[in-house]
Amino acid sequence: MSLALVILSLLFLIVLISWFKVDAFLAFLIVSLGAGIALGIPPEELPKVVDQGIGAIMGSLTLIIVLGAMLGKLVAESGAAGQIASAMARWFGTKHIQWGLMITGFIVGIPLFYGIGFVLLVPLIFSVVYRYRLPAVYIGLPMLAALSVTHGFLPPHPSPVALVSLFGANLGITLLLGIALAIPAILLAGPVYAGTLKGIKAHPVTLFQAKATDPTDPLGSTFRTPGEANSLVSATLPVFLLILVTLLPFCFPGMGEGVSAVMAFFSAPSVVMLLALVVATYTLGLRQGRSMKEVMRVYVEAVKDIALILMIIAGSGIFKQVMDHSGISADLATALQQLPIPPLALGWLIAALIRMCIGSATVAALTAAGVVMPLVVQSGVHPSLMVLSLGAGSLFFSHVNDSGFWLFKEYFGLSLKDTFRSWSVMETIVSVVGLLGVLFLSIFI
Repeated sequence: MSLALVILSLLFLIVLISWFKVDAFLAFLIVSLGAGIALGIPPEELPKVVDQGIGAIMGSLTLIIVLGAMLGKLVAESGAAGQIASAMARWFGTKHIQWGLMITGFIVGIPLFYGIGFVLLVPLIFSVVYRYRLPAVYIGLPMLAALSVTHGFLPPHPSPVALVSLFGANLGITLLLGIALAIPAILLAGPVYAGTLKGIKAHPVTLFQAKATDPTDPLGSTFRTPGEANSLVSATLPVFLLILVTLLPFCFPGMGEGVSAVMAFFSAPSVVMLLALVVATYTLGLRQGRSMKEVMRVYVEAVKDIALILMIIAGSGIFKQVMDHSGISADLATALQQLPIPPLALGWLIAALIRMCIGSATVAALTAAGVVMPLVVQSGVHPSLMVLSLGAGSLFFSHVNDSGFWLFKEYFGLSLKDTFRSWSVMETIVSVVGLLGVLFLSIFI
């Protein structure tokens, strides 16, 4: 009964948004409140659940998205994005530029959380799209497939690391096996599948589109276009800073508490993004002849452009929290445990269904882990393979209750139908290829 209510809620959400044209945030709020009451959450608790849902998802994403949008806007308007796009086209050729973006997404995605990687790399996608007039989804999907795979399969991302600890798996073996699975998953879900999507008409946000204006700011001062090296370093500085602060504790394990505390502060993604923005303000702004007032104007416009996106993501957080608070994920996992399915496939199935119900890949994987843990001990399944099976299942069919779905839809300016056709199918391909790869490896391991 509970599962039927969840399905009905999701269908009602889609109808409100696509048929009645209700704003996505309001639709999420209405459906979440109705679903909460139907699932037995006391009405007096629902406002608190709503607040928790907004806080849980926005607390970790707001600063990153806002600061990333500011950086991306400056990279675009300064001409740095165009310089990077020209360099990539020269290195890979315009016919193979999506391969360059895909490789970039995989490298960047290993150390970065998905949300951070998305915000940092989307400006590069759009700079290529605008300059060479290429289909946005066709160009961008391979890079985002690479980001998604690293998020679900590979340490040091939170879910794989937590699963490695829970199952007592070897971190290095899990990473190597994860890379082996990631390569075919990215290729099939990225360049191969994206090749069928050239006809999708996207209307990307104009946030990262450079303005065709005279090189002067409102105060009349002239400004220059940054060089390729400056453009590349300024745009990707957050990536290298995050890699640096991640590796330093391993390189210098004997650091004192004071140094460790300082490193913990500077390793926070929001702090890294702020530092990168400060540097870019000088290297792409002041150093190129822009006034501080002009740079701040760019930042204000960036925040205005993403306000609606932030609200939609907050709405998806409300729905996820209602599903989690109602206990539907735990009930579903317990029911599925009785099915006569091999442990690796069962773990994938449980994670996939929980993912479809509540949207969060991390919650889906960790919830499924608690259910299949006794099966791992009893069956002797290789723990690293179970980690990867749950990771693959947790990526299955992202849809309207997942913040990643809305990030992709709103940034690329797609209809719900085209978002399902591109983003949701891409995630499903990644998930299924991951499962097949795990089952194949289990023959030899």
